[in-house]
Amino acid sequence: MLLYLVLVLGRNFNEVMRQSIHLLIVAAMIMGCNNVRAQLSEDSLKHVSVRYGSKGFEFQTRDNRFLLQIQSRLQFRFATPVDQDPLTYDDFVGDRKTSFKINRARLKVGGHAFKPWLKYYWEYELAQSNLLDFRLMIEKWDWLNFKVGQWKVEFTRERFISSGEQQMIERSIINRPFTLDRQQGATVYGHLKPGGLADFNYWIAMLNGTGRGGNQNDDNYLMYFGRLQWNFLGRELEFEGSDLEISENPSGIIAVAAVTNRSAYTRFSQAGGGSLEGFENGAPGQYRMNQINLETAFKYLGFSWQSEMHVKEIVDKLNNDNTTQLRGFYMQGGYLFHELIHWWPAPLEFAVRHASFKPDMDVSNNTQNETSFDFNWFFNGHKNKLTAEATYFNFRGDDLDYTKGWRYRIQWDISL
Repeated sequence: MLLYLVLVLGRNFNEVMRQSIHLLIVAAMIMGCNNVRAQLSEDSLKHVSVRYGSKGFEFQTRDNRFLLQIQSRLQFRFATPVDQDPLTYDDFVGDRKTSFKINRARLKVGGHAFKPWLKYYWEYELAQSNLLDFRLMIEKWDWLNFKVGQWKVEFTRERFISSGEQQMIERSIINRPFTLDRQQGATVYGHLKPGGLADFNYWIAMLNGTGRGGNQNDDNYLMYFGRLQWNFLGRELEFEGSDLEISENPSGIIAVAAVTNRSAYTRFSQAGGGSLEGFENGAPGQYRMNQINLETAFKYLGFSWQSEMHVKEIVDKLNNDNTTQLRGFYMQGGYLFHELIHWWPAPLEFAVRHASFKPDMDVSNNTQNETSFDFNWFFNGHKNKLTAEATYFNFRGDDLDYTKGWRYRIQWDISL
């Protein structure tokens, strides 16, 4: 309730009134539910179990036909001299904007209905009033599953890992130009595991290609996506940062993902479709976008590694097929050093990441580099952790000349 009031009071009066009415409606519904509960017999209530697990409060029927999981997550961040990654010269030399903010405030609801393999999930961003995810999954067989709705496309490991389970405070500078973020559509996916080295995951999707909230396509061209992941040590590696389990058996992946799309957009984010620097806001179907990503990840005895290498081609179909090629990569590693040094605190992890981005391969002297150093203190795994980060930026380009600088951030992420 307190968090809700803090978030809405910062808006204009009409918005506060609208949200207050919604709050009263919710309160009335809760009181109504309490009245219904009071009328239920004690024997009826025994058919539903209530517990707190890894995904929050869980309500489950005795026959396991229905499961409801509810969890909230808060992320508090302090940053100086700025929080956002620099994009222009002014971002380096402009006014300092030291900030403390509620960076994320999420409500997550999931579970299954009628059958354990008929699953659902939705996620809402309270701080920005955005419905992020809503999806329905049929996961009856390991080798063949189906999903419809809106979700983060599994194109990159860095983006698909939840912001609450990342190893670093935030994703790298290459996330902005290369992520597909959230899309609406349908996908087929599965885990093929005949044994030994022949252990694979796959995803094949057909999507609108217009970003979060894009419930219709802007032209006759859809987004087509595919990913093939080889679990070369015979064990599947979850989408989660750090090796908090101190894996006694090594796990590793090599994955390749590709996508093609034609739309008005040259990039995607939580806000939906948008435009990269140097590209005008497009008309429907103006930009053909082709991307490929080569990805690796590995975990063993407290050590974790992940990397991505991206190539992206943007073809302006309304301007003589003018083509721009972008490239980027990052490498990231972390280690819980108490596995090696006896005096090192067990909850403390040290991680390093280096990322590099070339916005236009035709411009030789145009490179953006980022190197980040992070310390994580895990109070309760990723569900309650404190992270401190120092990042060094080194940008060289026609509009930036040569600029460099440091950024410092501290973040507390907690799931309730």
